[in-house]
Amino acid sequence: MPTIFFLGPKLDKAQKEELVKAFTKKASEVTGVAEEAFVVYLKPTDPEEVAIGGQLLAERRKKGS
Repeated sequence: MPTIFFLGPKLDKAQKEELVKAFTKKASEVTGVAEEAFVVYLKPTDPEEVAIGGQLLAERRKKGS
C-alpha cells in the first residue's frame, strides 16, 4: 500500500479533505495505482519544530525572511 506523509502547518477539516483528495488523485494518476490503495498521514508541524538553513521557521517569520 503506497503511503504519503505530509508534515506541514495546522489545517482545518476542509483543508485536510481537499489536500488528501488532491494528493491521492495525483499520486494515482502518476503511478497507475488505484486511489483506494493510498494511505495519507497528515502531521501538523509547529514552526518551532522545523528549520531551514539553520534557522527555525518561527524565527524566519519574525524577521520576514
